[in-house]
Amino acid sequence: MHSLSSTARTISSLPLEKRYGRVTAVRGALIEVEGLAGAAQIGARIDIDTPEGMVPSEVTGIEAGIAQCMPFREPQGLSSGTIAWLHPGALSLRPSHGWLGRMVDGLGRAVDGKGELPLGPTRQPIKAPPPPAAARARVGDRIETGVRALDLFVPLCTGQRLGLFAGSGVGKSVLLSMLARWTECDVAIIGLIGERGREVQEFVEDDLGPEGLARSIVVVATSDEPALMRRQAAWTTLALAEYFRDQGLRVLCLMDSVTRFAMAQREIGLANGEPPATRGYTPTVFAELPRLLERAGPGLPGQGSITGLFTVLVDGDDHNEPVADAVRGILDGHVVITRRIAERGRYPAIDLLKSVSRTLPRCLNEDQNATRLAARRVLGTYADMEEIVRLGAYKMGSNPEVDRAVAIAPRIEAMLTQGKGDRGNADQSFADLNALVEEAHAHAL
Repeated sequence: MHSLSSTARTISSLPLEKRYGRVTAVRGALIEVEGLAGAAQIGARIDIDTPEGMVPSEVTGIEAGIAQCMPFREPQGLSSGTIAWLHPGALSLRPSHGWLGRMVDGLGRAVDGKGELPLGPTRQPIKAPPPPAAARARVGDRIETGVRALDLFVPLCTGQRLGLFAGSGVGKSVLLSMLARWTECDVAIIGLIGERGREVQEFVEDDLGPEGLARSIVVVATSDEPALMRRQAAWTTLALAEYFRDQGLRVLCLMDSVTRFAMAQREIGLANGEPPATRGYTPTVFAELPRLLERAGPGLPGQGSITGLFTVLVDGDDHNEPVADAVRGILDGHVVITRRIAERGRYPAIDLLKSVSRTLPRCLNEDQNATRLAARRVLGTYADMEEIVRLGAYKMGSNPEVDRAVAIAPRIEAMLTQGKGDRGNADQSFADLNALVEEAHAHAL
């Protein structure tokens, strides 16, 4: 009798109907499905039953009763008339603390060969709105990153969102790995969006290491995966960060890169017939960027926070290209990494004079701010005269301020140089920088 009642409850919980349609056309990355009029909604999940297995897809557009879908994997074996099953409800995850130390894809499936992921008791929506602006907490106190250039000149605070703007091959990924290992946090959620496949294991094993991986979840969508999966991986990264934030934890969310998320959204928009706008980016790209990035930041009072570090791959080293310009206006600061500094061998190649943290000056005390501003003046003076000094056209003694900069600026640059294993200490770094600033002042006297 108990078995019969249990079976009856199971049957009663099943949906009364399961809707399905059929594939009518495939146009590049776009799959058209008919027969789901009035049932399919934007963002709904559809499984297309092919001889090669189920192809998970998502409804990205609706036109004249036809559901326009894009697949999460290559649609091998797809043909006209193939059955497409509609899933009720939006995509969601069931994360738990057992996911720490694991690698997952954009749909929350394990990709590290370590077995199935333990499922949590509640569902976490993959795409969720940020906390209400009038109710969320304020940005918290300064946290150490272990990177001297950032701790001294572009400090990071709990719940702040900072952008790392760089061209290709200037040390952006190495800087990200340093931040992943050293930044103070309880949990790190790392999204590798559109990364080269060979670099994933290198990042996890060499850069992150066992200690860093133990407190992290790595979300991976490599460059060869469909645009929908790359976009989904970015949303999943924020969804996992929100889950741990709601547990009251300090979450560090790293995403490399926002640019590849924007490129994936551009592909989806163009496939759905959106008109290309600035440099081919569709209007939805600039609508989705704030929806994604605003999810990071402080939570509601009593919750934890998401401290976000988002890399932006600037096209052709143009820091004013559309995605970089849009992201810079959304985030709470930007760190500019330049090829010119990297070429002369100073890593991380952060341009301190072009980098800004919008939590300054309140996140540093009065003495630290005085030291920082004095050092920036020295570096600014040296930057103005650098080419003249290198050409030998400047005569020492002509300008006392320039003399001080020529004597001290190279030593500040040397202090800021770090390798992957050289972790900085903020208090010691401020003490060392203050000593150099006082030396410059004594030099003036």
